[in-house]
Amino acid sequence: MNFFVTLNGRNIKKVLLVIMISFFTALFFYSENLGYYPVFSTKAGPKAVYQGDKGIALTFNIGWGDVQAEPILDTLEKLNVKSATFFLSGEWAERHPDLVQRIVKQGYEVGSLGYSYADYIDLKDAEVRRDMMKSQEVFKKLNLKQVKLLRSPTGHFDKRTIKIADQLGLTVVHWSINSDDWKSPGVQNIVQNIEGAKQGDILLFHASDSAKQTAVALPDIISYLKKKGPFVSVSDMLANGNVKTTLVP
Repeated sequence: MNFFVTLNGRNIKKVLLVIMISFFTALFFYSENLGYYPVFSTKAGPKAVYQGDKGIALTFNIGWGDVQAEPILDTLEKLNVKSATFFLSGEWAERHPDLVQRIVKQGYEVGSLGYSYADYIDLKDAEVRRDMMKSQEVFKKLNLKQVKLLRSPTGHFDKRTIKIADQLGLTVVHWSINSDDWKSPGVQNIVQNIEGAKQGDILLFHASDSAKQTAVALPDIISYLKKKGPFVSVSDMLANGNVKTTLVP
């Protein structure tokens, strides 16, 4: 016995439409995952990223203070710097929602600096997890729903930190060049500390109140770095090139 199925033009169009929607939906989710996860994982497990391949990433930590963040944002805007990444403590962000919104409005990426600016090395696993999650809750309340990067608040981290961050969907980001601007060593010394920067470097600056000379040093820093390559966010750097990761004990 033979069976025949008759498809008219309208049915064929419906089938093709469903196939196309399914294809592009799958492609979308594949691209979303490709942008974050494969870059940061190795056979040995997740690791902290400290350097990329293309572009130069300016990063600013803000853990506390009410004075320095705004002048630094003013300077970056005046110098027409379109890409940078600000790692914010949740506690600071909670108290300065207007500055958080300004950071976003100027087109800068936001990463997490934890919530209470505690040293994760000194905390128990549950305390580290709680601090990371609390900062994420603050960011969600401020309508920042794509915070995927984490910098350990004091710069100290271990395998526990990286593992817990990875379980929460966060990637730990360190740096390859430290400006030491928080020590206020003098404008010229801050500029000298970043000399030698090249494409792929992640530079550490601060916009907390201890960074009293950063805004003044930025014009010379930006002028120097523009000759080395384009400024990019950390996420764009990691998505668009090879990355270097660091082993921790």
